[in-house]
Amino acid sequence: MAAHPSTTETAPGLRRLRDLPGPRGVAFLGNALQFRSSSLHLKLENWARIYGPYYQLRVPGRELLVVSDHAAVAKVLRDRPSGFSRTARLREIGQEMGLQPGVFSAEGDDWLRQRRMVMAGFDPGHVRRYFPALVQVAQRLGKRWERAAQSPDPIDLQSDLMRYTVDTIAGLAFGANVDTLGSDTDVIQQHLDKIFPALFRRITAPLPLWRLLPSAADRALARSMVEVNRAVDGFIAQARMRMQHDPRLRTSPSNLLEAMIAEADKPDSGLTDAQVAGNVLTMLLAGEDTTANTIAWMIHLLWTHPEALQQAQDEIQAQVRDPHSPSMEEMDGLHYLQACIHETMRLKPVGPQLPLQANRDLAVGDVQVPRGTIVINLLRSDTLREDLVDHATEFRPERWLQVHNPAKRMSTPFGAGPRICPGRYLALLEMKIAMTVLLGRFHISHVGTADGLPPQERLSFAMMPVGLLMRLKRQAL
Repeated sequence: MAAHPSTTETAPGLRRLRDLPGPRGVAFLGNALQFRSSSLHLKLENWARIYGPYYQLRVPGRELLVVSDHAAVAKVLRDRPSGFSRTARLREIGQEMGLQPGVFSAEGDDWLRQRRMVMAGFDPGHVRRYFPALVQVAQRLGKRWERAAQSPDPIDLQSDLMRYTVDTIAGLAFGANVDTLGSDTDVIQQHLDKIFPALFRRITAPLPLWRLLPSAADRALARSMVEVNRAVDGFIAQARMRMQHDPRLRTSPSNLLEAMIAEADKPDSGLTDAQVAGNVLTMLLAGEDTTANTIAWMIHLLWTHPEALQQAQDEIQAQVRDPHSPSMEEMDGLHYLQACIHETMRLKPVGPQLPLQANRDLAVGDVQVPRGTIVINLLRSDTLREDLVDHATEFRPERWLQVHNPAKRMSTPFGAGPRICPGRYLALLEMKIAMTVLLGRFHISHVGTADGLPPQERLSFAMMPVGLLMRLKRQAL
């Protein structure tokens, strides 16, 4: 769909999008072929170093603006949902795949209603009530790693952490006993793993070949969508049955789904079970990828920085009485570990870029942006600039314990403004508990890839490390 033309002349002092510098493309397709890449975010960041904080890209029928200036990015993020929204292409492809609309992709009044429902579930008071369920899943992760410590085979770090986050979300959010950590058979995780990569491939594809010549992967995706939607419907049905048998759950929900259903069932909510289902699936997808990838990157960064690893391990051993059964208060006291999390998200954000669509004619920095223009916001670029952040490319968690930390106002791993991630509090807690299990019960003997090279960054909607393996030894009692 072509961008709407601007309804006004270029305002004084503003540049036109077409006059900005940018990389050369090819005839007819422009830069479209360069989007088909698992390293797209690295290309965009490199082009920002070449062409500056504002540059243009071209695809058929559309001009795109890429922005790396952190102040302009922050302003764009805060101008939601009024000035900017998710792209129409994201909504179109998601609906075509069978994704129910959730708060992630909803806009306008739908977003406002769903946001209230989701925030009711993620209220910090509710999350604290769910804490014992989080610990139970972490105990299963610990048992899996105890078995792995006795095996000659290394741990596939990404796979284990995905299982951990799926089990956590399924139990905490839905009251469902999904035990992927204890099973190596066909599990819901194997269906979820197909969705975000397919969504990314289709959004960035120059031609919709899956509609004309569906591949084996496309057919497998369709089967996975059926299985995942069936599981989501089951979670909702089970929750409604529990709430029917125990009406107290409407005022004191035992999990996030019950809290959302209670909010959706209010007479003036305007919400449907389809929207509840959309947010259930959003939690499963976002909770799996983003949290697991951040933990994996953090383990790698700590391993390559032994002093930081030792300091994190010393803090856990000093603050946590029993790493098999930590308390909420002990998690609140892990300040250095939380600094490690924030530093990991600065260097390795799972969402290094965020494309948004302008809802009206407006300005981004000194660039006039017509309604309908796609603005790709680069969330990491400025945090890696040595002129803005001291030792910007180095892993230094202690910067997050200092009063003056320029990176704090530039790093936005959870977004910013009204659409900031509602699950950020839960995600931080989930990461702390997993790291407490790891560093409180084990010694890391190695983290790396099979070829010994640094892990590559792969963008597949979320950005992940490729091929990380880990070996552990149990700590002496």
